[in-house]
Amino acid sequence: MGQKVNPVGLRLGINKTWLSRWFVDPKLYATTLHEDLRLRKIILGAEEAKGADIAEVEIIRHPQRVTVIIHTGRPGVLIGAKGANIEKLGAKLQQSIGKKIQLRIKEIKRPETNAKLVAENIGRQIKARASYRRACKMAIMNSMKAGVQGIKVKIAGRLSGAEMARREEFKEGRIPLHTFRADIDYGTATAITTFGCVGIKVYIFNGEVYGQAKKDDAGLLVRRGREGRDDRGDGRDGREGRESRDGRPRERERVQE
Repeated sequence: MGQKVNPVGLRLGINKTWLSRWFVDPKLYATTLHEDLRLRKIILGAEEAKGADIAEVEIIRHPQRVTVIIHTGRPGVLIGAKGANIEKLGAKLQQSIGKKIQLRIKEIKRPETNAKLVAENIGRQIKARASYRRACKMAIMNSMKAGVQGIKVKIAGRLSGAEMARREEFKEGRIPLHTFRADIDYGTATAITTFGCVGIKVYIFNGEVYGQAKKDDAGLLVRRGREGRDDRGDGRDGREGRESRDGRPRERERVQE
């Protein structure tokens, strides 16, 4: 049976990177990790971040400060009037860990192509007692219109308040989960309803990433070509150094002609 693995974790170091980037002494590892978890919890649960559509939080640690990059679909909500919200949030974070914090906001230009935001959008609709089928199909249609190559939505729980929980899957386009170079975005959300929790998983395929490997190969090909040309003779362009049948270099022959 195929074992289900997180598509982002599987591609770390290939075309995905870690959300927390730092290096500390092994003795400080647990403390630093819990600090990161605390920062994320404060950001996602903050009053200032309500309705800001936060997809992910990156944490980069420098010797003197901690840089926090918030990826959001609605930066205006997070920043607030004259940057009031973001200042409050920054002060909260600084107080919680006692270190200098630099906050950055990165806007997600097309929220329909972000798996986390799509999952949360479906969750909101289910919470508002909308039809789960319609919510999933609309999300798929909007994502495909936005230019993704494939999308898969898995939904599980007491769908439409049914007595027995079940799971359903909606799919369009292609989602090559076994292809490492495939750029697959994965996001989950939980809709807490009056009849229990409904879990949502979203997989979005944004196309294949060739990236650096392609450039390296092209460079190698050029180098190999040059080496091949050089091997043909002693000179730079390969023609010099090759002698004709009567012992004279061919280049001189051509000049005399």
